[in-house]
Amino acid sequence: MREREIREEREESIDRPLTIALVVDTVGNQGNGTSNSALQWAAELRRQGHHVRLVGIGAPEYPARVNKVPLVSWVAAKQQMQFAQPSDTLFRTAFQGVDVVHIYMPFKFGRRAAKVARQMGIPVTAGFHLQPENVLYSAGPLRYIPGMEKFLYWLFRQWLYKRIDHIHTPTEMTASLLREHGYKGVMHVISNGYSPRFVAREPIDPSEPAHVPFRVVASGRLAHEKDQITLIKAISMSRHASDIQLIIAGTGPLKHYLTFRANRRLKRKADIGFHRNADMPALLRSCDLFVHCSIADIESVSVIEAMASGLVPVIAASELSAASQFALLDESLFPVRDAAMLARRIDWWIDHPDELARWGDRYAVHTREHYSVEASVHKFVDMEREAIATAGASATAAR
Repeated sequence: MREREIREEREESIDRPLTIALVVDTVGNQGNGTSNSALQWAAELRRQGHHVRLVGIGAPEYPARVNKVPLVSWVAAKQQMQFAQPSDTLFRTAFQGVDVVHIYMPFKFGRRAAKVARQMGIPVTAGFHLQPENVLYSAGPLRYIPGMEKFLYWLFRQWLYKRIDHIHTPTEMTASLLREHGYKGVMHVISNGYSPRFVAREPIDPSEPAHVPFRVVASGRLAHEKDQITLIKAISMSRHASDIQLIIAGTGPLKHYLTFRANRRLKRKADIGFHRNADMPALLRSCDLFVHCSIADIESVSVIEAMASGLVPVIAASELSAASQFALLDESLFPVRDAAMLARRIDWWIDHPDELARWGDRYAVHTREHYSVEASVHKFVDMEREAIATAGASATAAR
């Protein structure tokens, strides 16, 4: 009789709205990709009828204090990221009555949040949003120490993920890398998706030649692993160099270096620097071609946003980047770090305005069908329900 009641309770809970705590070190900074994704998912979860509690620096109801870590915080700040100070009082207040807690980062704040949630008997899931390869590219000489990449995968696993049964990974590439490094949790491959604010621009007249200036845009942190220097070199090598205007939307430690190199090599003055997230849809729609040179990427939401805006992407093919999965034809790919081939790709799209118009429309339709944040959040909720059911079954078996 008791077992039937438990089963009925579980079945009844399957479709009810969930209360989910999202634990993110940096919530309020929209210059950070993880923060953007968390805020977008929180908004979409609420739109779908669920209850969300954001916990972290800048959170409206459950704000955390900043944790100053010598040297590390200085480097992280250049990537638009801060570390949050753990607080059991904050966590217990935020987690009271929630169904599940989801952790975004494996740092001190997230680890302590997971421990407090378990003490309260609340299921915990986590996302894998920080690629060790990205960390190493910001770590200076440390990245040249043999085995550092493998060590970081091990460290993240020990810190957090070995105790997590359900792990969100944005791409299959990330899931495969985690399995290769001994992660045992169930991998849920769910795109971070893009905000519905990114809508396709007006169709381009395919009979019109490319206008001048032809605007090439890139978006992302100004850091070594994003390899924007290859894009600057490629434009300087283009047959249409004098007709191309470069925009790189982002901030990071290489801003001055990239600006200096662009000023030296390019015929037209480049726009390199921070653009508010709210301004990005209009910026993308005003451009002609999107280029993504990144060497290491877990997903590259910026590529998805560009495609949703009707831009054709040209993407670096790198074994450490999942972004090349978005390419729908060979002309949207080039070998990573190969400036000469990238220049040829840019020239090809400028020389074929009819193809640029046709494929821009195709990319926009493809993105709407496969990468909407609405569809991603539906899958995320399914993962959370599975985690809740698994935890409930384990608790029942332990009685």
